[in-house]
Amino acid sequence: MKQRNLLLLGILFAYCLGSALVINAEDPYLFFTWTVTYGTRSPLGVPQQVILINDQFPGPPIEGTTNNNIIVNLINKLDEPFLITWNGIKQRRMSWQDGVLGTNCPIQPNSNWTYHFQLKDQIGTYTYFASTSMHRASGAFGALNVYQRSVIFLPYPKPDADFTLLVSDWYKMGQKEMRKRLDSGRNLPLPDGLLINGVSKGLIFTGQHGKIYRFRISNVGISTSINFRIQGHMMTLVEVEGSHTLEEVYESLDVHVGQSLTVLVTLKAPVKNYFIVASTRFTKPVLTTTATLRYQGSKIGPSRPLPIGPTYHVHWSMKQARTIRLNLTANAARPNPQGAFHFGTIPISRTLILANGRATINGKLRYTVNRVSYVNPITPLKLADWYNIPGVFNFTTIKNISTPGPSVLGTSVFDVALHEYVEFVFQNNERSIQSWHIDGSNAYVVGYGTGTWNIAMRKRYNLVDAVSRHTFQVYPMSWTSVLASLDNKGMWNVRSQIWSRRYLGQELYVRVWNNERSIYTEAEPPLNALFCGKAKRPV
Repeated sequence: MKQRNLLLLGILFAYCLGSALVINAEDPYLFFTWTVTYGTRSPLGVPQQVILINDQFPGPPIEGTTNNNIIVNLINKLDEPFLITWNGIKQRRMSWQDGVLGTNCPIQPNSNWTYHFQLKDQIGTYTYFASTSMHRASGAFGALNVYQRSVIFLPYPKPDADFTLLVSDWYKMGQKEMRKRLDSGRNLPLPDGLLINGVSKGLIFTGQHGKIYRFRISNVGISTSINFRIQGHMMTLVEVEGSHTLEEVYESLDVHVGQSLTVLVTLKAPVKNYFIVASTRFTKPVLTTTATLRYQGSKIGPSRPLPIGPTYHVHWSMKQARTIRLNLTANAARPNPQGAFHFGTIPISRTLILANGRATINGKLRYTVNRVSYVNPITPLKLADWYNIPGVFNFTTIKNISTPGPSVLGTSVFDVALHEYVEFVFQNNERSIQSWHIDGSNAYVVGYGTGTWNIAMRKRYNLVDAVSRHTFQVYPMSWTSVLASLDNKGMWNVRSQIWSRRYLGQELYVRVWNNERSIYTEAEPPLNALFCGKAKRPV
């Protein structure tokens, strides 16, 4: 009877918070209080203003377990509004917690807001970062690692320890200076350098000979793809953004902006120190940074030359991307085979061909999707949709495919039915690599190709064991196709992870909807929901 009462109290508590989650007694809560401030650091040897969380750069990690409930009380001590988004965390039925301007009013200076979400049925390597303005370029990012429950079997050897590496490109100019430059119509130059965990040199990871270590690697930069490698060691890929992969072995791996992956490394080389190397891809010149893998007891420092990375050629990276496959026999966060979802046999209900572009609108540089450069309304889309507030957005602004004509400013929202099976084709007609992210859902990356996509390209798709992830690279003058079952009701952001492009309009929203009002399909607004613009707190 006592256990039944606890369960009922958990359900009541979830309902009162406006959550669709059924919170059982065994789903623990992790509580965090984060204060966001400015501070001074010297990542590249020059003192500059950065954004700190609890005086840390990068911000403090969240180390959770599947189904943990995460409570983050965020106190904004900056001089401007601020939000954090949880990159890759699906937040089932909870787009209210997504932390982007389409779903949340920003947290005003000298105020706070509390995020509440559950790591529902997820495991893997994720990140969080500031979603407002260009704040992400000055810090306010960190690791979010989700471990499996004890009843879940790992499909790879249990590691002896974990190392988390947040790799970022970095500018000596601050985020406010970047905004002035972008607002004046000038693009950002090549970054000044690369960082690993907020530093450009001197970082040491220590392990024991014969032990197996799990390296969690995330590209938290704003503009450049990176290649990652460890001198004298091979890496076994085991997970990509929550999906267990076939255990292929690599000398080096490309990690594109916003992406995360996990590799196993066995320390079986001679006892000494070795270079860990990250270098930029598709840039001239190539930027490189290093850390050190130290064998316990070693008295021998790492020796040059550094391990050689791949050349500029795009084909090498695309070929490697096609080798990343889903492990169909592995368990997911729940004890059921991932391969039980036969994604390749489901009829496609809708195709959205999203072409990125660059344009001059009203005399200013803007970036576009299907000729529309996104502008955030003062009223978040989610609030406007929930409370039927007119005049905020409509579903005719953006088309399913790019059409001829001039580029325009607008608030782009696609209307998609709950459980629709949608093909997103990201078409890149530019000579720089792009990176795209979908909030609220993972998608199966079924195809990469050069040139312009057409329906005949579906013959090339991997419809058997394509990896499921949330961020997708699109190579220069090429296309990437992903398939997504949009079973997470809400208003979800689709954005360029190249942050200057997103700042200047390269994003949109997908409203996943049906006419059922139920806490089992979508949560009510949380009691602490912020209101702004035309949205007023109901009496």
